[in-house]
Amino acid sequence: MDLKKYSNTQILQLLGLRFKDYRLMMNLSQGDLAVSAGVSVSTIHKFETGSITNMNITNLMALLRQVGLLDRFDDLIPEQPENPYLTASEHQQQRVRRKNNG
Repeated sequence: MDLKKYSNTQILQLLGLRFKDYRLMMNLSQGDLAVSAGVSVSTIHKFETGSITNMNITNLMALLRQVGLLDRFDDLIPEQPENPYLTASEHQQQRVRRKNNG
């Protein structure tokens, strides 16, 4: 699916609908899921019906964990492959510093 043509809200709505399918496949009620994930039933309902416009990422991770999809979260930002041309000291660089133009 080409998600570039969707808005952030539309993508969240699609995710909510997919999530509902996983929840139902696992025979979990919204109430049981809310207790085990530590989120409100209202959050789950809004997520699954597409009426939520801003999902807390911590809540999303908690919900994904309960339906066995948390490992897929790693696909969002995969680790960079090792670059064989970097030396060990270059590999340790933590952040890029910008020149002060003032």
